[in-house]
Amino acid sequence: MSEAPMLSKGSKDVLAKVRQMVPPMLEKFHKGQLGRVAVIGGSQEYVYGADMSHVICEPEAAQVIKTYSPNLMVHPLMRQAHKLTQSETPETVAASVIEMLPRLHVLVIGPGLGREDLMQSTCEKVITEAKKQNLPFVLDADGLNLVNMNPDLVKGYRECILTPNVVEFGRLAKALGVEIPHTHDDLKSNQNTDEETCAKVARALGGVVVIQKGAKDVISNGTQTLVCDLEGGRKRSGGQGDTLTGSLGTLLAYRKAYLDKIWDVEGEMSAEELLMVVAFGGASITRECSRLAFKKNGRSLQASDLTENVTVSFENLIGEKEESKL
Repeated sequence: MSEAPMLSKGSKDVLAKVRQMVPPMLEKFHKGQLGRVAVIGGSQEYVYGADMSHVICEPEAAQVIKTYSPNLMVHPLMRQAHKLTQSETPETVAASVIEMLPRLHVLVIGPGLGREDLMQSTCEKVITEAKKQNLPFVLDADGLNLVNMNPDLVKGYRECILTPNVVEFGRLAKALGVEIPHTHDDLKSNQNTDEETCAKVARALGGVVVIQKGAKDVISNGTQTLVCDLEGGRKRSGGQGDTLTGSLGTLLAYRKAYLDKIWDVEGEMSAEELLMVVAFGGASITRECSRLAFKKNGRSLQASDLTENVTVSFENLIGEKEESKL
């Protein structure tokens, strides 16, 4: 095991709750109980840790992704408008994806999605139905564009996590009418600018959890704000955000297992508290993956290098329960 990172007391306390939430791997569990997660888009990053990882994408992307990993179940259900067959309509495309929802625990929407009109409108229909089924979801990358165009799509839905980077956060704040301090005087007058602005955005969305990615990750649901300031790597290659969305998808599935009490759980954490715990856990694991990958690869670091460090990052920050060990 690599050298564990330095953690503040606050970080240790929240990560202890993550550990409490994560289910042990018990012999009595059957396939699927520890997570059935689907990514809608086309990202080749998969949801590690969950029992079953689905990718819902368009046919051309499916051919590539199927060769990427045997761990993925690939469903070529999405369509761009110019590739609809004579027997397909926007309604039938959306219906084919919605049909999968009862089999899932979590949705991740956005990585590799693009902004083509039919791809976006299909996801809008899927989100509307997912809310009716109280299905948790993560919106990242091009999935965030849906919120920029129609904030009411997620407003008030407290089973949702948004993961904007600096530029995406600016667009989101603008769409919601939340002012972001830009001048040196603005920043100097308030040392907690990031925390307060993130909280304002979360409140404007009615309590949705927002992870504002940056030099430190600010996490807020509008009433509670956490800051994840674990050391990360210094290479900002594209695609590292997929490690965060994958971590969040898996931890949301573990959250469901905890709430369903499929084992003798410790304590009584609420669904709302656990959503913040999931967000902090996902951000922490991602930052530790980045730290370890950068330590090994330096300037040559690629996003895929983070995936190789998920297991050791989990061990460093959360640790495996004794019941899970052989």
